[in-house]
Amino acid sequence: MDEQAIPILKVKDAAAAMPWYERLGFEKQWEHQFEPGFPLFVEVARGQVRLFLSEHEGDAHPDGVIYLRVKDVDAIAAEFGVAAEDMEWGTREIELRDPDGNRLRIGRPRG
Repeated sequence: MDEQAIPILKVKDAAAAMPWYERLGFEKQWEHQFEPGFPLFVEVARGQVRLFLSEHEGDAHPDGVIYLRVKDVDAIAAEFGVAAEDMEWGTREIELRDPDGNRLRIGRPRG
């Protein structure tokens, strides 16, 4: 097994958040719920990138930020109707907010 870090993002409604993450190229891997009516905890993946989406109180706080390095930031920018920018530190990036206010900076090294 490869070691990895998986950010946890707070969501109010994981089922409602899924279509937004699917637009970003993620697919649901699994979900866990202790019993009906309890909070959901969902893993989504885009290639080797993994995120946990959690409805649990205390797992994460909205308005955090994670950075996703991708192969084609311009395709994602087009999907969300924004323009990618060349940054002075040598990357091409966009910043998106999911429906719960989590910030995702998405980019790739230029060149």
